[in-house]
Amino acid sequence: MQQPMFILAEGSERTRGQAAQDSNIRAGKAVANAVRTTLGPRGMDKMLVDSSGEVVITNDGATILNEMDIEHPAAQMIVEVSQTQEDEVGDGTTTAAVLTGELLAQAEDLLEADLHPTVIVEGYHEAARLAQEAIDSQVLDIDLEDDILEQVAESSMTGKGTGDVTADVLAKQVVKAVRQVADGDRIDRDDIHVHTRTGASSSATELVEGVVIDKEPVSDNMPRTVEDATAVVLDMKLDVRKAEADTEYNITNVDQLNAAIEAEDTELRGYAKTLADAGVDVVFCTKSIDDRVAGYLADAGILAFKSVKKSDARALARTTGAKRLGSLSDLDESDFGHVDSVRVKKFGDDELTFIEGGEAAKAVTLFLRGGTEHVVDELERAMNDAVDVVIAALNKGGVVPGAGATEVAISDYIRSESAGIEGRKQLAVTAFADAVDSLPRTLAENTGMDSIDALVDLRAAHDRDGRAGIISAGRAGEIGDPVEAGILDPAAVKREAVESATEAATMIVRIDDVIAAE
Repeated sequence: MQQPMFILAEGSERTRGQAAQDSNIRAGKAVANAVRTTLGPRGMDKMLVDSSGEVVITNDGATILNEMDIEHPAAQMIVEVSQTQEDEVGDGTTTAAVLTGELLAQAEDLLEADLHPTVIVEGYHEAARLAQEAIDSQVLDIDLEDDILEQVAESSMTGKGTGDVTADVLAKQVVKAVRQVADGDRIDRDDIHVHTRTGASSSATELVEGVVIDKEPVSDNMPRTVEDATAVVLDMKLDVRKAEADTEYNITNVDQLNAAIEAEDTELRGYAKTLADAGVDVVFCTKSIDDRVAGYLADAGILAFKSVKKSDARALARTTGAKRLGSLSDLDESDFGHVDSVRVKKFGDDELTFIEGGEAAKAVTLFLRGGTEHVVDELERAMNDAVDVVIAALNKGGVVPGAGATEVAISDYIRSESAGIEGRKQLAVTAFADAVDSLPRTLAENTGMDSIDALVDLRAAHDRDGRAGIISAGRAGEIGDPVEAGILDPAAVKREAVESATEAATMIVRIDDVIAAE
């Protein structure tokens, strides 16, 4: 008899066939169900507590899934779906996760009906292509004026924690921020910063036409406010220069020591004199500033900051129009920037510096306030999502009706086209449409409506009026026109959710062998 051959390491676990498929699908469905109740304006929050006792309260899908300690490899793929959605368009993470889970649930039924995984994958990809066509047909033929963009931003924030300030007020600030940094058709997301600080209500949130840095002046003798100022951004040390090679100086008497000290002091004083003679009022330095240089700068009435972060230095250059300099030699006016004002403000025991460049500023900051860390953290997530969806609407294909209307249109279109698809693949295409229906059904359920009755009414209203969604009204919901209600989503959010959910679901369905090392 032949000796058995061992290929896998001792202790490895292997799950094959239907058992592997069932395990993966159950894991994916469980993750999707974990965030399902957070979907929509009436979605609930989750409290996540890590091993150290730190608490996160949110209804943001990507945050929830990232904070969860998920070990199952198939479930981790759902987390990756939400993260991809967040990275690409900034919103729709819960939608993508729920859709992935529902596609897996539909695939489970098809597998039990002896449909081959390859057929399911082909059908899902065909349905995804049809879904993209349906989304394209739903894009509204309207100009993206400020009022439309405000509706997009407000729709993304509805149901999220914004403290004592309403979403429409924050939406105006978001749109103003995006418009401020727009350079023709180009919008650089990095030019919009979000800075948070507790100690006040959310209604104290403001848009700063410039940058807020967590820095205080290098000397207490420096001014706390500078108006109409010339600014310089330095990527160099304002300190005694050190020789590149190891050197040793032999000082044998007091005169030589005094001469060395005088030479050093002359060099340090020269930094301040060079900047003062050039008419500089404010210095932002990414590296260190010697205490003696700080004193000389203060004597010259120059406000200076040291150890400024590289990201802040970039933003300061965008705000002020200054170049980032690595040397003080051959200074020219074209190297400098201009700021309308620099204000050092005290918040509790800390100081923040506000650098405002006025209408010409190409970097802005949403300065968010909140009574507690939990409030301000959730507000930050909501505002970041709002900024991302406004940019997505402008840069990636316009807007579509929200409130589940686009999903109803997608499922209706897929079903109408599925009749022309031959073979068993048609079953998978129809199942995809059923999975998409789960999104408006979940919206209705979270709003307090009967999910089945709401879906029936939605389809009827869609057939009759061409557009219908679930509008949150008071403590309940109703069927209505989301465009008239001002509920709009970027088309890019829908496209990305369909694409990423389809890729993840089909990848999981194709797995029939799981080998786990010990």
